Amino acid sequence: MRRHLDPATDPVLVIATHNSGKLREIEALVAPHGYETVSAGALGLPEPVEDGTTFIENARIKALAAARGSGKPALADDSGLAVDALHGAPGIFSARWAGPEKDFATAIKRVHDELDWRNAGQGASARFICALTLAWPDGHCEDFEGVALGTLTFPARGQRGFGYDPVFIPEGETRTYAEIEPAEKHEISHRAEAFRQLEAICLG
Repeated sequence: MRRHLDPATDPVLVIATHNSGKLREIEALVAPHGYETVSAGALGLPEPVEDGTTFIENARIKALAAARGSGKPALADDSGLAVDALHGAPGIFSARWAGPEKDFATAIKRVHDELDWRNAGQGASARFICALTLAWPDGHCEDFEGVALGTLTFPARGQRGFGYDPVFIPEGETRTYAEIEPAEKHEISHRAEAFRQLEAICLG
């Protein structure tokens, strides 16, 4: 059975991330619903081992760890870039391609180099995928997934966004995610699409 979250009974929602970029975007999406948000990082909760094989499995791992660790409902995101010419890579390993220092310039260079080796770089088709899981301390989960189709461009362009945003041009656009104003990105992104689904079921 689907479960609804109510700010009257659960006023605090834990955002299960230690990533400041994701935290900003998720807080902006949640803000109109009247919840007080706090990140897993601010609560001092450890980052769980993400050993799932899909975005939703990893989102569930993070959401459940935060919900059980805090005793409050928790919302987790697992997202990444899937490049068709790389057979879906980096996919669930998108953050790991950035290394322990989370250096996405290195990750973007790796994507470029892998594509260049295959003569498939500029304009390569790609997808951003976002899985959102809302979890409760008793283990109940609600899962949602959003996808944004687009192409890649090199070199990186734009100062907004984070991660692979500077090389991803969403369908119907000439600008990269990192060149689009945050409020505009909230309307078209993979994360926004997943959140719309969550909103309709759990927050509406």
